[in-house]
Amino acid sequence: MDTTRRALLAAGPALLLAPGLAHAALAPADQALVDKATAYLQGLQSARGKFVQTDARGSQTTGQLYLQRPGKARFEYEAPSSLLVVSDGRVVSVADKRLKTVNRYFLSQTPLKLFLADEIRLDRGVHIAGVKRLNDGFEITAQDRAGKTKGQIIMTFADSPMQLLGWTVTDARNAPTRVRLTSLVRASGLDPDLFKAPFPTPPRGR
Repeated sequence: MDTTRRALLAAGPALLLAPGLAHAALAPADQALVDKATAYLQGLQSARGKFVQTDARGSQTTGQLYLQRPGKARFEYEAPSSLLVVSDGRVVSVADKRLKTVNRYFLSQTPLKLFLADEIRLDRGVHIAGVKRLNDGFEITAQDRAGKTKGQIIMTFADSPMQLLGWTVTDARNAPTRVRLTSLVRASGLDPDLFKAPFPTPPRGR
């Protein structure tokens, strides 16, 4: 599996918690930042922008993204990449437009579920492993409570104004992939066709 697919999907385990890790209570100041991030994400119903993705080897790809909660997202990679990732609300399709191939995964198996849920709850099914203050914002490190595989996601926010700047997914092999968001803006009236699964399975013959 290539790094792009592993980063976005991680076959589910990118958010999973290493067995035996304790769930320490957050300090009040850290909890306040988590609550602030949760409220922001909950209010981000629809958005569009651009992204820059950097894999563990330092290779970069760019593209356009569209988000429509609950459940819908589109990551359209720019040339020379031919990758297209679409969540239709239930299934995430990872397509190669050049090869006309597609792999599909349940949204619940991917890190995207953290951003696209109808109700954003960072205290349900997610362990907050750490909160770090930055000069102009903060980072939240989250891991799933399931405890099946190592891995985590670090979400980066600016707080003046409040904005999601991106995230870094570290998979079970400790390979990080960073997605940096640029020009992310709230949007309304996004075309529903943006979130249709690419290359739908043709109907079977009678």
